[in-house]
Amino acid sequence: MRWLRCCRLVPGVAFLAKFLTFAVAVCVTCIVSHGAAGGQLAPSYLVVDSQTGYVLVEQNAREKRQIASLTKIATACVVLDWAEKKGGDLSQPTTISPAAFAGVEKNELGWQVGDVVSLRDLLYAALVQSDNLAANTLAIRVGETLGSANTAESNSKIAPITVFVAQMNALAKQLGMDRTRFVNPSGFDQKERPMPYSTAVDLARLTRYAMNKASFRFYVSQTEREISFNRAGQQMHALLRTSNDLLGKNGIDGVKTGQTARAGECLILSANRAAEVIKNGENATIFPRHLIVVVLGSSDRFGDGERLVRQGWQVYDQWAAAGRVVDPKKVL
Repeated sequence: MRWLRCCRLVPGVAFLAKFLTFAVAVCVTCIVSHGAAGGQLAPSYLVVDSQTGYVLVEQNAREKRQIASLTKIATACVVLDWAEKKGGDLSQPTTISPAAFAGVEKNELGWQVGDVVSLRDLLYAALVQSDNLAANTLAIRVGETLGSANTAESNSKIAPITVFVAQMNALAKQLGMDRTRFVNPSGFDQKERPMPYSTAVDLARLTRYAMNKASFRFYVSQTEREISFNRAGQQMHALLRTSNDLLGKNGIDGVKTGQTARAGECLILSANRAAEVIKNGENATIFPRHLIVVVLGSSDRFGDGERLVRQGWQVYDQWAAAGRVVDPKKVL
């Protein structure tokens, strides 16, 4: 790498340059910590460069917290991994069983026992509208095919979910999410023992993994999606609407919301800018520009998300201007 040779600064100018650099750094830190409008941000958050895993902004990012429906990112990853590695067919139909209603307090799509729907449309329902019944049904169907349930439990609808959740935790271990525990596919946490938890750092690792899948990126980029299902021989339709109010704004192209009384308001965002192209003679280096923002325990997740995206790009631009030097201690 070639470095530009700078002119030597006289003592007074050098002091002023150092002072201004320090002042800018303090200002950025202050804005990120307290928000652009002076309000306090969520108790736990993280902004990371998706390409390198370099952490740009963080606050209590390794603190264990409930994560609500952000859990469904792991649920989708297990289903997509199963489809990719085991030859699973996402177009195959599956039937919604009574077991899928366990722990479900709201049934906004009006599912009924016996409804027949494809795994692909269940993925849309789980990721776009954050539907718990869809997540549970995915876990039951895919869990049945994983072949890990013991014979005594083979006729139980609980066993496949147990198998599926074990696969979610195996994925977490594979990704180095060592402060994460999944206990169900939906993120429901009101009556669960042991309690599920994760951290902003671990969720950023999971999201980087998920966003490397083209199908996942497509699912979470949809603001609306019509799905269909069969009910007693009649074809039914439902229009899904995203729960992510920021989707499609300011380069935000995903990924997931979550909220329970224990978890507070949670949000993970993916934000893109056009890649930066740096030419050097006949050669050129392309730098993708893609941020992942994790917000946990917020009282205003969309406000916090907007501010962290804005400040994340500000810190990113400073980091890029300084040569994108990556401190190994600040990499996921």
